[in-house]
Amino acid sequence: MHELSITQSMLDLVLEQAQNAGAKEVGKINLVLGEMTGVVDRSVRFYFDFLSKGTAAEGAKLSFKLIPATARCRNCGQDFELGEFDWTCPHCQGNNIEIVGGKELFVESIEVE
Repeated sequence: MHELSITQSMLDLVLEQAQNAGAKEVGKINLVLGEMTGVVDRSVRFYFDFLSKGTAAEGAKLSFKLIPATARCRNCGQDFELGEFDWTCPHCQGNNIEIVGGKELFVESIEVE
């Protein structure tokens, strides 16, 4: 359900930027979505269609760049994608890691007319 508030915030930002640019219409919104955010792109699309009605963004295409959950091993320095239940470094079998990717959630760009 948190997708509703996230989508509303995203739409507010997009409409503000479009207005500042003097745009009449938003054609495409490019979003970056990390795997670890828990945000479901289908839900964002659903809420966007509902929330954007009657705005300059109505009918705009949403494009998602999905970022996998990745970590860096603090023991050997290697980066690797995290498994669902396995957060052990595949290179040295260490478990002293830091998350370096997958928490992203932002509007990368918008295309307007």
